Amino acid sequence: MNDEHSDNQHSGGLWGRLRQGLSKTRAQLAEGVGNLLLGEREIDDRVLDDLETALLITDVGVDTTTDIMNDLAQRVRRKELNNTRALHQALASLLTKRLAPLEKPLRIGDKTPHIIFFVGVNGVGKTTTIGKLAKQLQNEGRQVILAAGDTFRAAAVEQLQAWGERNGVPVIAQAQGSDSASVVYDAVQSAQAKGADVVLVDTAGRLQAKTHLMDELTKVHRVVKRLDENAPHDVILVLDGGIGQNALSQVSLFNQAVPLTGLVITKLDGSAKAGVLFAIAALNNIDVPVHFIGVGEGIDDMRPFVARSFVDALLAQDITEQVEG
Repeated sequence: MNDEHSDNQHSGGLWGRLRQGLSKTRAQLAEGVGNLLLGEREIDDRVLDDLETALLITDVGVDTTTDIMNDLAQRVRRKELNNTRALHQALASLLTKRLAPLEKPLRIGDKTPHIIFFVGVNGVGKTTTIGKLAKQLQNEGRQVILAAGDTFRAAAVEQLQAWGERNGVPVIAQAQGSDSASVVYDAVQSAQAKGADVVLVDTAGRLQAKTHLMDELTKVHRVVKRLDENAPHDVILVLDGGIGQNALSQVSLFNQAVPLTGLVITKLDGSAKAGVLFAIAALNNIDVPVHFIGVGEGIDDMRPFVARSFVDALLAQDITEQVEG
């Protein structure tokens, strides 16, 4: 995917939609962060306590919040931060630094077809994410094929076919209950025959049957390698931004079955828990970037994750002087 420089996200509607999409989390932060901008006030224990509480309730995570607050408190003691506006600027810098390692655009390789698995539990927006990405890739001039590998749920196949019809993208599917590995195998063969650039693979997401689900993923992974030993080239986990800290266990669980290469965080517009990205960034044993975040229903509301723009939108004041989307 093309890089989207953070400065561009501050222009016009893009910045406005990102700011609006994070409004619920920003509202949750407002009591602790908003008061930092109400004049240049002295930093006291009350200010720091309110800020700490605001970070915790938006699911930034205990460890990350503790580290950030310790850093800020030390700067206050050293007189490096003299007022609440300076504290706000320091907070924005620390938060951006925390998220920067997650920032990595999705790259489509030169060797085709580039095969991408999408994994995740039911209801996270996996199929919708695939449809939106297919459209974005089309807009870049790439030929895309969709594989309806979630054969356990009839609605998943129908939804993917609807996206295919809407965008004019071929969808390889079989009857409900078919072997998902067979569907994906057919899709990759078709892509190879047609010279398609990208294959986007939907997979089953029944977390309540963990062992069976993970065995199925491993099987699909193994079968695709028969056609291309380097496939899948990406395995992207789609997470619902509203589940907060539960996202961490999903990252670990799916990474055990098929090593993840990236994440998409959806439904951030409907959640006050966008701080979970900081907890993901703090995972010590898993280095998986966030390729996209979803902040609305439109195609353009699934956007490349840019740390600085995300933090700026999260900490923005809801006042009329801000740029409107």
